[in-house]
Amino acid sequence: MAAAAAVGRLEMAALAWLALSLAVVTAVDRSNFKTCDQSSFCKRQRNVEAGSSPYRALLESLQLSQDSMKIQLINEANKVPLLLELYGLKGNMTRIRINELNPLKPRYEVPDVLVQDPPTTRLSVTGRDDNSVELSLGEGNHKLILTAKPFRMDLLEGRELVLSVNSRGLLVFEHLRQRKDSEPPKEPASDGEGAAEASDAPSSAEQESTEKTEQGEEAPKGASETEEEPGSWEETFKTHTDSKPNGPTSVGLDFSFPGVENVYGIPEHADYLRLRTTEGGDPYRLYNLDVFQYELYNPMALYGSVPVLLAHNPQRTLGIFWLNAAETWVDVTSNTAGKTLFGKMLDYMQGGGETPQTDVRWMSESGIIDVFLLLGPTPTDIFRQYASLTGTQALPPLFALAYHQSRWNYNDEEDVSTVDNGFDEHDIPYDVIWLDIEHADGKRYFTWDPNKFPRPREMLQGLAAKRRKMVSIVDPHIKVDSAYRIHNEIRSRDFYVKTKDGSDYEGWCWPGSAGYPDFTNPEMRAWWSSMFGYDHYEGSMENLYTWNDMNEPSVFNGPEVTMHKDAVHQGGWEHRDIHNLYAFYVQMATAEGQVKRSGGLERPFVLTRGFFAGSQRYGAVWTGDNAAEWDHLKISIPMCLSLALVGISFCGADVGGFFKNPEPELLVRWYQAGAYQPFFRAHAHMDTTRREPWLFGEENKALIRDAVRQRYALLPFWYTLFYHSYRTGQPVMRPLWVEYPQDATTYAIDDQYLLGDALLVHPVTAQGARGVQVYLPGKGEVWYDVHTHQKLHAPQTHYLAVTMSSIPVYQRGGSIVARKERVRRSSDCMYNDPYTLYVALGPQGTAQGELFVDDGHTFNFETKGQYLHRRFSFSGNTLTASSADPKGSFETPAWIERVVILGAGKPAAVFLKQNDVAESRLDFTHEAETSVLTIRKPAVNIGADWSISLR
Repeated sequence: MAAAAAVGRLEMAALAWLALSLAVVTAVDRSNFKTCDQSSFCKRQRNVEAGSSPYRALLESLQLSQDSMKIQLINEANKVPLLLELYGLKGNMTRIRINELNPLKPRYEVPDVLVQDPPTTRLSVTGRDDNSVELSLGEGNHKLILTAKPFRMDLLEGRELVLSVNSRGLLVFEHLRQRKDSEPPKEPASDGEGAAEASDAPSSAEQESTEKTEQGEEAPKGASETEEEPGSWEETFKTHTDSKPNGPTSVGLDFSFPGVENVYGIPEHADYLRLRTTEGGDPYRLYNLDVFQYELYNPMALYGSVPVLLAHNPQRTLGIFWLNAAETWVDVTSNTAGKTLFGKMLDYMQGGGETPQTDVRWMSESGIIDVFLLLGPTPTDIFRQYASLTGTQALPPLFALAYHQSRWNYNDEEDVSTVDNGFDEHDIPYDVIWLDIEHADGKRYFTWDPNKFPRPREMLQGLAAKRRKMVSIVDPHIKVDSAYRIHNEIRSRDFYVKTKDGSDYEGWCWPGSAGYPDFTNPEMRAWWSSMFGYDHYEGSMENLYTWNDMNEPSVFNGPEVTMHKDAVHQGGWEHRDIHNLYAFYVQMATAEGQVKRSGGLERPFVLTRGFFAGSQRYGAVWTGDNAAEWDHLKISIPMCLSLALVGISFCGADVGGFFKNPEPELLVRWYQAGAYQPFFRAHAHMDTTRREPWLFGEENKALIRDAVRQRYALLPFWYTLFYHSYRTGQPVMRPLWVEYPQDATTYAIDDQYLLGDALLVHPVTAQGARGVQVYLPGKGEVWYDVHTHQKLHAPQTHYLAVTMSSIPVYQRGGSIVARKERVRRSSDCMYNDPYTLYVALGPQGTAQGELFVDDGHTFNFETKGQYLHRRFSFSGNTLTASSADPKGSFETPAWIERVVILGAGKPAAVFLKQNDVAESRLDFTHEAETSVLTIRKPAVNIGADWSISLR
C-alpha cells in the first residue's frame, strides 16, 4: 500500500509539473507533434512520385447492376487484387469505394457518420473499347470514363472534364499481410467463414496471376517476400513506440481539378480560408489533437477533423468527402502556385499559359478508400449534397445563440452569484454562465465540489428564476478511483478502452490517472447518456447543459498528447482506425443524454472541442485554446468560415482569448466580432486576470454592452438562419464567394463574411485601426450601413472610417431582417417582446425575408408542427406578410411594433390592411437625408397575414 501510494504521489507530482510547464509555455511545442516525415505512412506515400499508376483495371471483371459498377484492380508490382465499387447517387453525387478483394481480415469502414444509405441512381455503359469503359451516371449530363491501364477515372459534364481520379498515378493501397518473421498464414477454413473466404472461385486478378506463373512469368511476391520499409510494423516517436500488429495498411488517392485555382475546407487548421499549396512543406493534417496554444498559419492538426474539401471556379463548385477516420494528410498542389496575377496574364497574352489545375492527394493510415464526389454545380448544391450524407446543423435552443460567460473557473456558488448579479447591475444581458473542471469533486465528472458547490440545485434554481442557464464541463477521461461511482460502473461493465494486452487503458489527464470510456460501443454510449438523468447526475436540473472538452482524446502522457494508436476498441478495432471519430461519439452520447433526461422533449446544447464529419448534428464547436492576441482575433473568422463550409455552422472562438490578458482595445474589438459570430462565449484561462465586462472602465463597459445588445436585438434573425441551416444544410456564416460565386474578387476574402444572404460583417481586427476597407459585392446591388443607413452601390471597395464604437455591418438591398429592440437581461425574458422589421429596398424597390418562431427549446416544431415560418415581401410599394409554410401553426402574443424601410421615398400616407378588418391609417416619419421611412405601431400579431401600403 505504501509503495502504491508513493507511486500515486509521483504520478500526481508529475502531472502537477506538467500542468505548470504548460501554463508558462508561450507557444506550442512543435516537437510534441509529428511532421509528415515522422509519420511513416505519410512519408511512404509521399515518396510515391507522380507518374504512371502501377494499377490496372481488369475490364473483363466488370459487373454492372442497377445501382453500381464493380471492377477489379490489380497492382502489377505485387499482384494484390482490389475491388472498386462505383455508385451513382441521387442529388448529383458519385461514390467510389476501394477495398482489398480478399483481405486477411476485415478493414475498418466508418459507421454512424452517414445519416442513411445514400439512395442510388441507375448506371449504364454507354461506350467501351479495349482499354476503357464509359458510364452514364444517371442524373444530369455526367459521364465517367474508366481507363484500364494505367488505371484512372475521368468525370465529364457533357464534353467538359470536371475532375480526374488517379490521373497522377498516386493510388496507394497497402494490403494486409503476414509479418515476415511470423507464422505463415493458415489454410482457409472449409466452412466459408471469414473475410478471406469471401469467394471460392478465383478472382480475375488471381486467375490472371496463376496463368502468368504457368507461362513462366514472374510469380506474384508473397507477403513474406515483400520488402518492408522502416515503420511498417513498429514506429517510435519520442519515447512512445507504436506496435502495428496489422502492419502497413495506409491508403491514398489523388484527385485533379482542371480549371480550378481555389480550394477550401478540410478543417481544423489555424490558417487562411483559401487553402495554400503544400509543396515544399508538410501536407495539411487531419488528426484530432490537444495542441496547447496553437500557432497560426500552418497546416498542423488541431482539435477536430472534417475530411471535406471544396473546389471552386466561376463555372462550378465541387466537393470531395473522404470518409476515413484514421490519421489523414492532404497535399494540395497547383500549376499556378507562386505565379502573380501579372504572370498569369502574361502567359495568357503570349498564348503559352496552361489551364489552371489544382491537385489534391489524400493519405490515410488505415481503413478503406470511401470517397464521395459532390458534383454541385453551385455552392448551394454542394451544401445540400453533403447535408444529405451527414445531416444538417442541429437547431439549437434559442438561449444557446445568446451570450455566454465562462472562465476556468468560477470559484464557488458565491462567485457565480456575484457574476450573475454583476450583469444585472451593469445592465448587460447574458444567458449562460459556465463552470470548468474545478466545479467537480476532485475532477470527478457528474459530481460537485462539496465545499465550493454544496447546493448546486439552489444555485441552478437561482439562475432559472432569472431565466438563465448554466453549462458544466463533463470530459471523457474518468478518474481511476475505487470510491468514484462512475469509474466503478464503467469498469464493472467493461466499458473502458483496452490496451493492446487487454487491460483497461489508462493515461494522465486533469484528474491524474484516468480511464477512457469506449464511446465506439453503443452500449457504453447508452449508459453514458443515462448518466445525465436527474436521478444520476445529482444536483442537475433542466437548465444545466454540457461542455465536452479534451475529447480528441487528450492524454497528457500519450504520444502526441493523445491515445496510443494500438489501444483497442470494441470489435477489436485499433484506436488508429477510429481516432478522429472519438470526439464525435462523445458529443453524440452527451447530446442524446440531454434529450433522454427530458423524455425526448427538449433540444440539447452540447459544446465540443473535438469533432468529425457529422458532428453538426449534435451541437456547437469552438476554436479551442486561443490567445489574447490580435492575430488570434483575425484567425477566428477563417477558422469558423472553414467549418461552416463543411456543415458545422455553430462555431465561435473564446472572446478575449483563452491565454494571456487582453488589453482593453483588443477585448472590446473581440466582443464586437464575437457578437456577429454564431457561438458567442467569453472564456479565459485560470491564470489570467478576471475580465468580466465591467472591469475595464466605464467607457469600455459601454462599448461591450452595446456589442452584446446588438447580438440580442438580432436573435430572431440568428434563429431563423439556424432554422434554414437545419432544413437545408446552408451555412449560417458564409464566405462572400458562396453568394457571389462568379466574383473572383471574393475568392480569397476571409476578413469579412455574410450572415445568411442579408448581412455583411467586417469586424475591426487590427490594433489602432482608423478605418477598414470593406468589399461590397454584387453588380448593380446596393448595401445599407445598418448603423447610419447610408446607401452604397456595389460592387466597390468602400473605405469606412472607424472609432472604437464601430462594428461595420451592412444589410443587403432586397432583404428584410427581423429584430427585437427591447433588449432585456436574457433571451427568455425577451421571448414575447415585439419585433421590428428592417426592410432594405433593392435597386428595383423590392425586398423579401423570413422569420421562424417556435417555443425556442423543444422538438415540438418537428414532432407537432408547432411553429410559425413567416415570409415578408415588399413590392409595388406594399409590404405583405404571409405564411412560408402552412403546415406550421403556433400561437404567440408577440407583435410588430415598428417597420423601418431603408431606401424609401416619403409617402403621402401609409395604410394597414388585415383580413376581415377595415383598412387603417398608420403613423410614420421620414428622414429625407437617409431615405429612411419608419412606420410606427402596426400592432399586428407576428403570426397574422397583413399588408402595409405606401401611397
